[in-house]
Amino acid sequence: MSLLPYYLSHTHSVWYGIVPEFCLSDWVIQAGAKLKPRNMNMPIRISLSIVLAVATSIIISTSCNSDSNRDKPKENQETSTTVKDTTMSQSMNPTETGYADVNGLKMYYEVYGSGKPLVMLHGAFMTIPLNWSHFIPLLAKDRKVIVTELQGHGRTKDIDRAITSEGMADDVSALLKHLKIDSADILGYSMGGTVAFQVAVRHTEQVRRLIVLSGTYTHDGWLSEGQAALKDLNADMFNGTPIRTQYDSLGKDPAHFPEFVKKLMAEDLKPFDWSKDVKKIKAPILQAFGDADGVRFEHAIELFRAKGGGKMGDLNGLPQSRIAILPGTTHVGMIKRTDLLIPMITDFLNWDLNPTPPTF
Repeated sequence: MSLLPYYLSHTHSVWYGIVPEFCLSDWVIQAGAKLKPRNMNMPIRISLSIVLAVATSIIISTSCNSDSNRDKPKENQETSTTVKDTTMSQSMNPTETGYADVNGLKMYYEVYGSGKPLVMLHGAFMTIPLNWSHFIPLLAKDRKVIVTELQGHGRTKDIDRAITSEGMADDVSALLKHLKIDSADILGYSMGGTVAFQVAVRHTEQVRRLIVLSGTYTHDGWLSEGQAALKDLNADMFNGTPIRTQYDSLGKDPAHFPEFVKKLMAEDLKPFDWSKDVKKIKAPILQAFGDADGVRFEHAIELFRAKGGGKMGDLNGLPQSRIAILPGTTHVGMIKRTDLLIPMITDFLNWDLNPTPPTF
């Protein structure tokens, strides 16, 4: 379902980072909390904490400011986040925030901008600002961007239910109905990409176009080394990291964190193969992943061919689905590649599906 934990625990780089200051409800990580380089011979338990914290600081929103005039969520005990993208030197407040009662969950969501709806689904252990702070200001310029936090993540509390891609897909479907949106474009990263596949499979009529960033539709779509590394992941490895601090600070019961990790890993390690159903998805699909990602190239290309790709476009016309391999990009690094991804995403979503190839 997600290889994000693998990349945060199995890297062989020497890291030295500074956790930026940002706010997420009442949680603040102060600037200047330095992370020391890791010895290559350190146990994996130590390396995970260091790499996780640094990798999170890379993809995290660098700051967010409270605004007393913004709309408040429907539950008083938790507050929403103002996203600020320092790369773009601009800030953007949501036009709507709240909790949707869906399938036993109180599912937190935020809405930005106006236009055609785009739903964005985060990766495992992530939240709206951790995953999407650099994407929201760029994509909400000319469309309605809907971001949510999936079961057990962020401000959406866990319930007595297994965490599954199918269940989370049904939650997304119910959220769209709550917002009175008949159909939307769906974009998912890592675990969110796997959930996005299931939204398109289980709720076909609600998906106009599908974008999957570093996600798979079969268990063996991930590299085997990543699958093997996930088997050792446990809650203790997150001690002292921003993800654990965040979890404890968003109205959650800290004692539930080990159970949350266990439930999420159970889904990650469960074999699955949705090839038959995914290849029948009617919506055009854009798949994008890094050349140093955890997704097997052959896996993504197999779906691309099934959707009409793999032919010479000058002779056969352009397929409705697309594929992109980003150079110099890892699984975690995908979140930083807005320079490459935003033009691809907007062009794909705005395309009229005319198959006529360009001419001289």
